[in-house]
Amino acid sequence: METNSRETLQADCSDTFDISEELGFVLEEPLTNLPDYYRAWLDLANNLTHLIESHKLRDLVHKMPVLSPHLLSNHREQRLAHLALGFISMGYVWQEGQHAPAQILPKALALPYWLVSRRLGLPPILTYADSVLANWKLKDPRGDMEIENMDLIFSFPGGESCRGFFIVSLLVEMAASAGITGALEVMHAMKISDLIGIQKGLVKVTQSLKKMKETFKLMHNHVDPATFHGTLRIFVSGWQDNPMLPRGLVYEGVSDEPILLSGGSAAQSSAIQCFDALLCIQHEDETGAFLTRMRDYMPPVHRQLIETLSVCPSLRDFILSHSSTDLCQAYNSCVSALVDLRNYHLNAVTKYIIVPGNHARTMGCPLRGVGTALNTTGTGGSSLMVFLKSVRNNTKKTQILERPSVSRETEM
Repeated sequence: METNSRETLQADCSDTFDISEELGFVLEEPLTNLPDYYRAWLDLANNLTHLIESHKLRDLVHKMPVLSPHLLSNHREQRLAHLALGFISMGYVWQEGQHAPAQILPKALALPYWLVSRRLGLPPILTYADSVLANWKLKDPRGDMEIENMDLIFSFPGGESCRGFFIVSLLVEMAASAGITGALEVMHAMKISDLIGIQKGLVKVTQSLKKMKETFKLMHNHVDPATFHGTLRIFVSGWQDNPMLPRGLVYEGVSDEPILLSGGSAAQSSAIQCFDALLCIQHEDETGAFLTRMRDYMPPVHRQLIETLSVCPSLRDFILSHSSTDLCQAYNSCVSALVDLRNYHLNAVTKYIIVPGNHARTMGCPLRGVGTALNTTGTGGSSLMVFLKSVRNNTKKTQILERPSVSRETEM
């Protein structure tokens, strides 16, 4: 009976929220080719690193025809088009580094990008859902999804550090897949007051969070801090709360006024926000507002799952109202695992952004990339360390420190 219920839940979630049990929110089997009509896009995107490094990309974009997205016939084609146009747009804007960003995105990029984005319910900028969730392929199609057998569909300058950054982020998302399933099982079990089911679901989420942290450690083997900070990072930077493009970016053929959009960041991870929603972790003020805004950068069905979890009856209150030490411990273990993951992320940000940023400032900023402009700001536009410490501390505060004894009168 339990197996049938679980299979039904998985089928419902796969259809409703576009979740894979194995891959979580990762796009299954992304396409690498589009109809021949779109060859101009793929020719640029497939050769992007060379065109940026040789300073030829902008000239070629200026010669590009304005193509209509009407021949994109399905979701995967639209996702690949969004990915390609996103990579080309980031390359176009940041080709000359922090001192000469483009102020206008040409119509041949801006208009089709805007139209594809509207069809997908995504903004016209390279998002985490693009660069991480939909930007992978297997070197050997018969092989496993392991880092040695995985490559990017499109890349920025940065070589192995670029591949490592996006692929390790993808593998962290894959590690979240069992936790997302666990979160849904908790939600289902709460509806029928199944305490054992809730506990089992929470254990699954905890194990998943621990696996995410272990997977995250691969970053140190595959990403060089100086390369990430000095070469790669600028290409995932957006044009909202960014001192390099303070007014935003004009999308020619779409709007005469500059548009403000955030770059891709881990704050756009649907998985992490699902766990926050499940565990009733409250992020308020600027931190909460920023995280809520980042949901606009997620595929609509993934956003819908976060909102579904957010409006469910409070799991924390449910646990407080029941005299179950095991349930309380399962919840606290889950919160602790999320705190550990956020602490590890803080340490990684220090290693890959703060330390190289300080070094670049001391050395007079010799690198072609971000230099000092984003040393304390996330690519999504947040005040980096303040934001990360805030989400970590808010997570800690959710722990049930001492389960109060609940009298029958209180329950009534």
